[in-house]
Amino acid sequence: MLNQPIVVAGAGAIGCFVGGLLAAAGHPVTLLGRPRILDHIRSHGLRLTDFGGLDCAVDGSDVTLSDDLACLASARIILVCVKTGDSATIAHAIATHAAPTATVLSLQNGMEAAQVLRQCLPQFDVRAGMVPFNVVPTAAGSYHRATSGDIVIEAGPKDIGQHLDTPDLMFTETGQIEAVQWGKLLINLNNGLNALSGLTLQEQLLSRPWRCIMAAQMAEALLVLKAHGISAASTTPLPVGLIPWVLRLPTPLFSRVATKMLTIDPTARTSMSYDIELGKPTEIDALQGLIIDMGAQKSVPTPMCIRVSQQIKRAQDARQGLPNLTPSDLN
Repeated sequence: MLNQPIVVAGAGAIGCFVGGLLAAAGHPVTLLGRPRILDHIRSHGLRLTDFGGLDCAVDGSDVTLSDDLACLASARIILVCVKTGDSATIAHAIATHAAPTATVLSLQNGMEAAQVLRQCLPQFDVRAGMVPFNVVPTAAGSYHRATSGDIVIEAGPKDIGQHLDTPDLMFTETGQIEAVQWGKLLINLNNGLNALSGLTLQEQLLSRPWRCIMAAQMAEALLVLKAHGISAASTTPLPVGLIPWVLRLPTPLFSRVATKMLTIDPTARTSMSYDIELGKPTEIDALQGLIIDMGAQKSVPTPMCIRVSQQIKRAQDARQGLPNLTPSDLN
């Protein structure tokens, strides 16, 4: 089974971390990405670490590095790790270069990415996936997994999860991937707040005013999903409906509950925080933007999601780094 070539389409933080660990486990992996990132890997190799003590070095010669879309032709499994807004572009490349027998697995944020891939690739086995952890670049070729959780992918005719599963990178399959994705989207509504705050995730989650804003967003989103008849599966030990209530608890109580829910590296920030810091486009439209649009369809108000979306877009357009707002700036 280890002889099935894997192409990681989008060698960013998630793509390099996942692809690197798969290569370390013996899979033939090609990282398809930008020359700048690939040059770092050629020069330094990959160093993959995490909050639990993982420290894995992958030599640059142990992965194939390519910025040529034609490398998709060799793939039996394609892990799509590009941003949601680039889904149609990479789908066109897959349709042009890859064999229809390849399995296409979306490891992207939001609900739209896998839908776009399915629409553009009707002949392919396209699976949605959910990556619960975040990965941050720490140096050239170095990536650090800063939060906990196992990857969940959509079940299908081939047991892709078992094939990809490694001790340091666990995959599980589910027949309810959409509910799992909605649960992850609810949690990801905090991505924008973390970027606006300029704080680490740990600092932000220990601030009750910031948690109350996160709770307000989640409460709006849950009402929107209910209006559409959509169920969300929790990605934490708590039912999704209880999470806003827990977020509003006084910090000492919240801290006791949260330590059982999620392990967070003290330096962790969300990917959107890094996007704003580097002046890159964000995925706000695939998160708050989706909830706002769905709320409008059912006349469900989403004022907090709207405020957060507006502030992220201001920061994105300003290209002046993290805005370092306070909770009062959003109330």
